[in-house]
Amino acid sequence: FSPYFGCPTGGRISRIDPLSGSRVTVVDNLPTSVGTNLDGTKADFFGPADVGFIGNTLYVLQSGAGCGHGVPSSTNGIYRINTNGSHTLIADLGTWSVAHPGANNEPDDYTPEGNWYSMAIAENNFYALEPNHGNFVKIGLDGSIREVVDISASEGHIVPTAVAYKGNFFVGNVGVFPITGISSVFKITPSGNMKKIATGFSAIVGLVADKNSNIYVLEMTANNPYPTPGAGRIRKINANGTVEDVISGLNFPTAMAMGPDGNLYVSGWGFGPPLGELVKVTLNN
Repeated sequence: FSPYFGCPTGGRISRIDPLSGSRVTVVDNLPTSVGTNLDGTKADFFGPADVGFIGNTLYVLQSGAGCGHGVPSSTNGIYRINTNGSHTLIADLGTWSVAHPGANNEPDDYTPEGNWYSMAIAENNFYALEPNHGNFVKIGLDGSIREVVDISASEGHIVPTAVAYKGNFFVGNVGVFPITGISSVFKITPSGNMKKIATGFSAIVGLVADKNSNIYVLEMTANNPYPTPGAGRIRKINANGTVEDVISGLNFPTAMAMGPDGNLYVSGWGFGPPLGELVKVTLNN
């Protein structure tokens, strides 16, 4: 997707009112970048990739920054969002990525500073996932970074994208194109032991583990070889291992979370115009 064109102030985090759907900016002036296709047209956009709270403090996992993305004034990493709307770097994941490339990188997908995609928070630590290097790391509030497991070392270039936490970590991968429908869900212990627990999914981009040990799997595109509008869906891995469909017809979903109301919230139209949509999926719990 190179060359990249970067902007040090193009990203923002928004708060959405669950009743009215109105949007309010929480913080802006975060770095963003956009890649280019072989024909020179715009490809993927990168920027603030995931958010999470420790107490009442908001943190963001930043992607799309650093020299490799055309934003040399900033870096990929975990940032704390301060009460005055500014942001402070907690951990420099871009520099760490340069020094710790995955064991099995795909040259066409390789970005030295990484394209960090998702994170989970457990016991006041951050756990972040980088798809193209295949790294899964633990980040402390003191800025320390430790590799939990290099997924690429055992699985190759499977592009792990989604992570959820419930005692152990659950990771899903998007795979490569064309989409083959063999994406999997892995269980990773805090010590780094990894085991495949389910497979046969299609381009996984989001996971949620609920209180009953069910796992909801967000698939970006199903039954198509390339990303297709209306082909996204959610499937559920029940605690007994069976799999059932929850909803289909989603448009380019890219992430999913469970709200305090017990329903799922999905970001739709995450790439390809029109950009940006939030969808509520009501569950019959």
